[in-house]
Amino acid sequence: MASPLKEAKRGLRRTSGALLHSAVHSPPSWLGTRFASALCYAEMLLIDYGLVRTVYNNRHRVGRDAWRSAQPAPHHIAWAGRRGVKTVINLRGEQSYGTRWLEQQACARHGLTLIDLTLRSRAAPSRAEFQAIKDVLEKAEYPILVHCKSGADRAGLMSVMISHLHDGQPIKDALSQLSLRYGHVRSADTGVLDAVFHRYLADEARTGIAFWDWIETVYDAREVNSTFKARGWANRLVNNILNRE
Repeated sequence: MASPLKEAKRGLRRTSGALLHSAVHSPPSWLGTRFASALCYAEMLLIDYGLVRTVYNNRHRVGRDAWRSAQPAPHHIAWAGRRGVKTVINLRGEQSYGTRWLEQQACARHGLTLIDLTLRSRAAPSRAEFQAIKDVLEKAEYPILVHCKSGADRAGLMSVMISHLHDGQPIKDALSQLSLRYGHVRSADTGVLDAVFHRYLADEARTGIAFWDWIETVYDAREVNSTFKARGWANRLVNNILNRE
């Protein structure tokens, strides 16, 4: 059960989302510009923990032409544009209200393509989700920036796949993208992402199977989800102290 503080935050976010929708889609025209922008910034900074990311955006290079980060603010998008980034891949989907709107506007201003790809941080990706990752990475114009909320878990999963599929790293080396260095806690529920790749490495050691062949013929996301066990202290750290959802 969620804590009263988390329930209050979710309620505030639902309210801000409804207000934002009205601000963006309702006349008069000024309501859809000044008021919407101010509301979006308030939502990003105060509800979506943007104040923390303004101080530290958890941004790191991934291979030769990719970056990973936490949710970027507009000035982070401008930074990416100045460094030649062509595509921003948002791993949160379209569920974040003001934050997502500001990101969309910033990408448009700086000529970056924004792609939405919804991934999960506490469940083994399905085969369909792995295929979606592969499709996005094959079609995107590089250099790219991939991000989730904190830059630790979903961004880590995507960075493993960038390192393997785009840069040709073996999974055992690419797996370093899921580590405490980026804020990823393997003992929490988020460690189910590591469990996927460790299942593969065990099978690779026995049979020599290639990763994508393993995904298509052997991988069982339900089995990984059902057998992975997190530790309570790690979940308290991730959910209550680091404020991950």
